[in-house]
Amino acid sequence: MLKKTSNELRIEVEGAGHTLCNLLQKKLLEEEHVDLAGYDVPHPLASSPVIYVRTTDGVKPETILRNALEKARDMNKEFGKELARALKEK
Repeated sequence: MLKKTSNELRIEVEGAGHTLCNLLQKKLLEEEHVDLAGYDVPHPLASSPVIYVRTTDGVKPETILRNALEKARDMNKEFGKELARALKEK
């Protein structure tokens, strides 16, 4: 955790790539109380992106992050089920 306030959270995620970070950013931006969300890879040779979220209306950023992660996990599970079903049909 790089920064934590009542409405901001900045965390470094070791080993994550653009695929995960982009998905998480998308899910964060879908949340109602998110003012700003994004990620940055400070150096191209270091795969430790920094994820940032700023919230509104007194909602804790860690709560929003957990919600976004759950939605991403659910989406992944649904994709896995659909893929397995499609592969069985072929």
